[in-house]
Amino acid sequence: MNLLEEEPKITSRKKSKETRWEEDFEPISTIGEAKESFLNYLCSCQGEIGMSILITRLIKKFGVSASFVKDVLEQLVKDGQIKRDHVNKISYIGDKKIYTGVVQAHKNGFGFLICDEDVPDLFIPDEEMEKLLPDDRVEATCIGFDYKDKMIASVHKVVSRKLKTIVGVYETVKGRKIVKPEDPRIQQDFIIDGDTQNASPGDVVEIELKDAGFLSLRPHATMKEVIGKPEDKGMEIEIAVRKFGVPHKFSEATLEAVKKFSDHVTKTDLRNRVDLRDIPFVTIDGPDAKDFDDAVYCEPIGKDGSYRLLVAIADVSHYVKPGSAIDKDAQERTTSVYFPTKVIPMLPEELSNGLCSLNPNVDRCTLVCDAVLGRKGEVIAYQFYPAVICSAARLIYDNVWLALQDPNGPAALAMKDVYPHVKDLYDLFKILLTSREYRGAMDFETVETYIVADAQGKIEKILPRERNDAHRLIEEMMLVANTCAADLLQLNKAPCLYRVHEPPSEDRLGKVRASLAPFGLVLEGGDKPTPADYCKVLDKIKDRPDKVPLQMLLLRSMQQAVYSPHNLGHFGLAYQAYTHFTSPIRRYPDLLVHRAIRGILAGKHYVPKLLVEPDLSETTLQLRKAEAEPEEGAKKIPHIETWEKLGLLCSEYERRADEASYDVMAWLKCYYMRDFIGQTFSGVVTGVAPFAIFVTLNDYYVEGSIHVAELGADYFVYDEKLNQLKGSYSGKIYKLGTPVRVKLMRCDLENRRIEFILVEDAPAKKVAKASSANSRSRASKEKTKAEPAKEEKAPKRTSARSKRASAAKTK
Repeated sequence: MNLLEEEPKITSRKKSKETRWEEDFEPISTIGEAKESFLNYLCSCQGEIGMSILITRLIKKFGVSASFVKDVLEQLVKDGQIKRDHVNKISYIGDKKIYTGVVQAHKNGFGFLICDEDVPDLFIPDEEMEKLLPDDRVEATCIGFDYKDKMIASVHKVVSRKLKTIVGVYETVKGRKIVKPEDPRIQQDFIIDGDTQNASPGDVVEIELKDAGFLSLRPHATMKEVIGKPEDKGMEIEIAVRKFGVPHKFSEATLEAVKKFSDHVTKTDLRNRVDLRDIPFVTIDGPDAKDFDDAVYCEPIGKDGSYRLLVAIADVSHYVKPGSAIDKDAQERTTSVYFPTKVIPMLPEELSNGLCSLNPNVDRCTLVCDAVLGRKGEVIAYQFYPAVICSAARLIYDNVWLALQDPNGPAALAMKDVYPHVKDLYDLFKILLTSREYRGAMDFETVETYIVADAQGKIEKILPRERNDAHRLIEEMMLVANTCAADLLQLNKAPCLYRVHEPPSEDRLGKVRASLAPFGLVLEGGDKPTPADYCKVLDKIKDRPDKVPLQMLLLRSMQQAVYSPHNLGHFGLAYQAYTHFTSPIRRYPDLLVHRAIRGILAGKHYVPKLLVEPDLSETTLQLRKAEAEPEEGAKKIPHIETWEKLGLLCSEYERRADEASYDVMAWLKCYYMRDFIGQTFSGVVTGVAPFAIFVTLNDYYVEGSIHVAELGADYFVYDEKLNQLKGSYSGKIYKLGTPVRVKLMRCDLENRRIEFILVEDAPAKKVAKASSANSRSRASKEKTKAEPAKEEKAPKRTSARSKRASAAKTK
């Protein structure tokens, strides 16, 4: 008899030992006693037991009501002491190792637990994911291993939930009001309770979740906002800011606060400032820029080739006081978010585009880095001070570059009053460029794109963003100011956030070296390559036709730059200390640096305030601290925990902004390419995976995939070390830089995915027909084995974006 599946059958009036102890009540008087008693009973069961059977047995054993048993069991589930699975079976967690981490969800239903501690990710099966949402922080145990020896997770507790709201499409099904999430990673539909705010079927809406822990089989939510119709202009941005949790509305307190500011610099603002209004500062930005953080001026001094460089940065700290409503909103955003047709600013426009922006011909408050540089570009001396300036001109990159190329041309004549100073800046830039090369700083020339749209928001074309020496000039001037700021913070032992970029990990070094080998390239430097070692490779590939994918290969070997109070240097720029000082209008870390410098100038240390409590685990904090443990006897950084959390918050929200921007750009590219389905293009392989190759089109700057089954009648094997796919019969190799001809077959708007097939003109098709079907089948099986879920077809769903595209297409 299986005691876990059915009740014992009593066939005699004489009671067995088993039934007698169930009727001998063990009275319990408190919930605490009940928890302990129930856990002891579950431990004795040594396996799973159905919920209804368990409730019946506990009632018999302890003489308590069914409602009491259910309440206690529910509490034990929430406490993470017992587990309830998707078929309502209960099991005791016991002394199993508990893994804490964040859920990484996949659109095909499964997920992974990214653990706080340094262990491999745990696989989360579909049935477990049904009760979870992306980015849930959970506790789990390992219940076994898959065929790849990856641990399989059993999640028994949701510690916290990042997603509080979800965007989706409102529908009615058999009289029931539901919302289908726009995010394909969320598999559940949500039943809407209460007022629907007059939503119509097909509307894009935002809902608030009711479940703080495990989702029920039919999760419920309430309507928060009806956003609009799928075909509305800019809907992809409205969806993205909500999907990624980007704050996009300022608080009422902030909106009231900005009304109190003057629209110009007042006499009170001028107190204790150096008057630099007689110096012809200029701003150099893109044609669409509206928020001008920085203005520059340069002049040669002495006869030894030295220069004086002044970098004036908008004094946001003068207007945004610590702990204010504006400060809280800025900390929640930590950065401005730039979309192709819209900007979500960190600060209200009255400040970002107005009072703080260094617009031409108006007085503005600034914090100035005043530096003297030697003839080799070295910083000889510097000082920081608050000042007032009046920008003499608002210049555009391309016009500056035209003027520098032709000093007598129309572009130079249009800026004749400031051109001599621009020329001085360029002369200094060339010195700094030589210094950069000597230092060994890396310079990746990746292709960035931008979208040209018409007045209705329809995409007209996708173009590469051209960089010239005018862009690089400003970048170098900003690097000088940022390094001076970092040096000032270090010299005064002032706590703040550094911009940290650590060297590549051992694992990444091994992979990049193996991937470079087939191209005849070697990354030198042993276990600790320097930036100069990377520069040697970059120099070797600069004139190669495959330089773009090879640069991306090198770039992917890098660690991600983060903000931290521990100065670990900046590997990519080859600086021992680096921080962000030059963009306080659009980056919160820069504002913190300004406050720290202001504190130094006042003879104090700035004490930060954490106004937003990030969802960060103590384990994460300890790991970050362990990376830069101070030497024994070294003085501890004051308020280190607050600085740590601010660094993690700024790093996480910077990634959030990047993800939202990328998501919108990817959707727009998919939407744009729909008009070219069926057409043939030239491209180059820019990525390789076990199940597909990724191809970037030469003239359209979009990337799509070709499934391994579409590569021809062959059996392709993935070589992880060489990062390539090789045909077992044909010997055909697909690796980074391989030129291909492709046909566009599908644009998946919901998943932002473009799919090609290969236009084959290679001898791969000459493989014997007898092996063709078998090899294709084997390739498909290998794909499934290598990536069991990534290529499964997701359940058919209709997202807000899909509906928007369909509606727009028919208009």
